[in-house]
Amino acid sequence: MWVLPHSNERLRELQKLAKDIEGWKGEALLIEGKLLDRDQEERVKSAFAASRDEEYREIIGKCEDYAKEIQFEIDRQNFIFAEVEENEEELDKLKNWQKKVEKRDIVEAPLRRVAAEKIRACETLFQDFAQRVYEHSQLKEQERRKASNKDESSPRE
Repeated sequence: MWVLPHSNERLRELQKLAKDIEGWKGEALLIEGKLLDRDQEERVKSAFAASRDEEYREIIGKCEDYAKEIQFEIDRQNFIFAEVEENEEELDKLKNWQKKVEKRDIVEAPLRRVAAEKIRACETLFQDFAQRVYEHSQLKEQERRKASNKDESSPRE
């Protein structure tokens, strides 16, 4: 037996699942109900919150890994656009994951805010890193131009 919070979107998915189960000669019942005992309702809400917090903990951990990766690239002075692209893709994955978890988070689990703050911190780290890469590329271009100008102005034999 499964207990799920009600949502119209989820109801359509469950109705399709019930038809599939019955098509496989199984039995499925969809029941809408209400918990009559306040303590039981709180236990169900706590279970939902604990489940989402587990997912938020994973997101928080991945955000911390992301921050370490950005710092690693900074320490190596690996200021190339390929790293910007790679880190942007990783950030997009984190943000998409967060959206999926938040969609399932019907009780606003305690770690929801912490995960959102970590995502915002990752966005800031990414923007700062991308800016460094851009500035580094501009500096290299200026150095290349100066070297090119010196070569052109040098007397040739």
